[in-house]
Amino acid sequence: MGAAINWLTGNLLEIFGTITGILYVFLEIKQDARLWPVGIVTSAIYVWVFFVNKLYADAGLQCYYLVVSVLGWYWWTNLAHRKANVKAKKEPLRVTHVDKKTAFYLGAIFLGSYLAVWQLLDRATDSPVPAADAFITTLSAVATWMLARKIFEHWYLWIVVNFTAMVLFFSRGLYPTIILYAVYFVMSFVGLKEWKKTITYDKKEDRNG
Repeated sequence: MGAAINWLTGNLLEIFGTITGILYVFLEIKQDARLWPVGIVTSAIYVWVFFVNKLYADAGLQCYYLVVSVLGWYWWTNLAHRKANVKAKKEPLRVTHVDKKTAFYLGAIFLGSYLAVWQLLDRATDSPVPAADAFITTLSAVATWMLARKIFEHWYLWIVVNFTAMVLFFSRGLYPTIILYAVYFVMSFVGLKEWKKTITYDKKEDRNG
């Protein structure tokens, strides 16, 4: 009992981050813009959690999340508010498919970033898992940007990321975080189903509005 209490006391921050992270993905599925401030809190917590566990790329990823969360919050709420304005020329941000050109660029960015981060971690840090850390980090970065733009296919990337992350975090003993990513993994399939219902135009339509 005492050992359990000591463990809980020593991992309160990670446990709190797990709770806010679960709330984040729930709001994501619901397309609720409040996911972004919740995401800011979660990311701030995990900057510390990952850094002290020598998952440097993941710690850096959380810093990236902080920036994209601010952008996503702006994109989702600023455009959504225009829905009630009949004089507005722009429409609210809606769920769309990724077009071929964007998919090509995102794929190229992922590959280049993955190789660069992998080499950086391998040569400049004491990370014990540079390849896996780099993979999760760079694919998550792409998926988060797609989420901020409400691109449906970001859910497929999260499925891959969350499964890989569970394996990595198990090897590092981050057990509350494993629970978080297990929930993420399951809810990614729920997100696929729910977002599919709200897709309003196809790949050929202009996404810039």
